[in-house]
Amino acid sequence: MAMTAVARETVFALRRQIAKIEGTLPERLQAPVAATPDAGVSTNVTSNTDVTIVRRGIAAALPDAFLPTGVERLDTALSGGLPKAALSEIHGIETRDAGAVAGFALSLASLILKQTQGLPVLWIGTSEIFREAGFPYARGLHASFGIEPEQLLFSEAPKLVDALWVAEEAARMTALAAVILEIRGNPQRLGLTATRRLHARAQSAGRPVFLLRQAAEPEPTAAPVRLIVASAPSVPRHTIAGPLAGSIGRPAFTLTIGKSRTALPGQFTLEWNPDERAFDERWGDERRGEERRGEERAKNPVPVVSLSGSGKDPAAASGAVLAFPAVGSPAAGDQPSPWERAAHLSPRRAS
Repeated sequence: MAMTAVARETVFALRRQIAKIEGTLPERLQAPVAATPDAGVSTNVTSNTDVTIVRRGIAAALPDAFLPTGVERLDTALSGGLPKAALSEIHGIETRDAGAVAGFALSLASLILKQTQGLPVLWIGTSEIFREAGFPYARGLHASFGIEPEQLLFSEAPKLVDALWVAEEAARMTALAAVILEIRGNPQRLGLTATRRLHARAQSAGRPVFLLRQAAEPEPTAAPVRLIVASAPSVPRHTIAGPLAGSIGRPAFTLTIGKSRTALPGQFTLEWNPDERAFDERWGDERRGEERRGEERAKNPVPVVSLSGSGKDPAAASGAVLAFPAVGSPAAGDQPSPWERAAHLSPRRAS
């Protein structure tokens, strides 16, 4: 029995050490006070802060520790959503995916700003990345994401080492809703050591840090989640009469879970609804899409167009409108004489 207890303590000590290196569990995780003698029975061990639960050696945080995307299948795959107090990677494999990666990051920022009113988001990047990928369109921030100009701050650093220093200092601040660090390629300075520091600062402040990797290949980092984002073709807009031919619908993203400590790899097609500021999953089969819209109509049977408030039925359509030429107006093609011109067209004279 004594040897079993010693072995159990050794195992938990190793797990804590691995958790500190990988950033999976908070450093305040404590070893269990009491353990079940039967090793075959699953035992739940809760820390004294009731923040982290360990079940058979797997970490699981409380639901409010995640940022749900609103897509049920994706949130289930990510065990609740993206972690709020952690470093998360968002990859774009090619340079042409820079717009999709930035749009997806702005969508996440919009979801975060709903929960943290009054706090800004800091976007950090090097001069190279802003010159290559550009800045977000200021007028579209509010129209598409509901982000006011004062809620999004930018920091342009001349070198990568300066951008990393700004990101580390900003990640520890609780006065920011989130920190976005955008980097191009696979620089040597961005390795396990740098990402561990960013992840530890995010855990300490309880704020998310999003690492945007443009035209980058996957490499080992301390981020628990890595998402690969690319643009997806937009479908035509849906109207009451059906799809509107020749129209462009909502912006869409192809999202692939490249790395996750709690989820298996998977691929999703998401659409961003700029009116509701929320994600929707696109159904690949049109038949399934019709079934889904039928379910939505069953849940919300309210008619699309409400009745008139002043009467039972809407007003009848108006009759034909005919245009008559004004009395005394010149015929088509005739030019007025100089004395018939309007007074405001003649040059003014000094009195």
